[in-house]
Amino acid sequence: MGSTRRSLPQLFASACALAAFGLHSTPAAAASILFVGNSFTYGEAAGGPDLVRPYGSNTVTDLNGTGVGGVPALFKAFTAQAGLNYTVSLETVGGTGLDYHYTNKLALLNKPWDDVVLQSYSTLDATNPGNPAKLIQYSALLADTFAAQNPAVSIHLDSTWSRADQTYLPTGHWYGQPIDAMERDVQAGYDAAKANSSLIKDVIPVGAAWNRAFQTGFADPNPYDGITPGQVNLWAPESYHASIYGYYLEALTEFGDITGLDPRNLGSGELAAASLGITGAQAVALQGIAHDQLAAAVPEPSSLLVLLGGCFGAALFRTARPGRRLATASI
Repeated sequence: MGSTRRSLPQLFASACALAAFGLHSTPAAAASILFVGNSFTYGEAAGGPDLVRPYGSNTVTDLNGTGVGGVPALFKAFTAQAGLNYTVSLETVGGTGLDYHYTNKLALLNKPWDDVVLQSYSTLDATNPGNPAKLIQYSALLADTFAAQNPAVSIHLDSTWSRADQTYLPTGHWYGQPIDAMERDVQAGYDAAKANSSLIKDVIPVGAAWNRAFQTGFADPNPYDGITPGQVNLWAPESYHASIYGYYLEALTEFGDITGLDPRNLGSGELAAASLGITGAQAVALQGIAHDQLAAAVPEPSSLLVLLGGCFGAALFRTARPGRRLATASI
């Protein structure tokens, strides 16, 4: 039988691999997270392959009992692969904003949670596109509710993507404007909601990550004139909801923001991507886009940590409070 002894370089490499995701030999206490949203959270296929909505439904708790896994289950898969212990719950109803959830679902939501992710209607207001008034009002009311149950709760707002149908069709509110215009208005609405409530921790820039995917050439910004060879379509066939690539990018951006970990460490062998039919190379590209968007929103790390580098720098970064934007130094 061969020796089981490992060389110092091998041990160091293993330690770095663990440090990259902050893994420990003893399991941490489970953190609870709740996702509240609509079809953008539960992963409506909208004419595409129905892979995201049922994904991992047995790994999360659907408070409405509809058997949804969706983006919350992708988040759960990422955290499990990173060695984190999250109990994930979701409450989602298609075509609704936060006003609906506060008015009709509060009994299900009014519990102590460690983290909450709130996602509202795609145009901010279904009858008055671009108006953030309802988002501002009801995100604050929900934040008050969650903080009353757990004063230490971290509340995140999920700022979603530009809809191609709202941009390229004459019936769209953002018709004739650049593809990033709707996202910028939506982001401004979520930023206003955050500014209105001191209880809201941050805004997750999912829509901005989509824009970055267009800018880098990974995704085609206009599905109505055909998809450029070598690029992917982030939208579903009706150019409103997301494709598997769009939802995967949404989940990666949420994962990086909430945990503070670098999505790139999930790597080409990430398990959920394989289940969805996303290639290893595409997964790596999407992980890089999520990382770059989150890194763009925070200051550069201190020169001390850059100098430390390597796995020691990674371990130091991992000691940051969960929920901060991810560290930008290589690990």
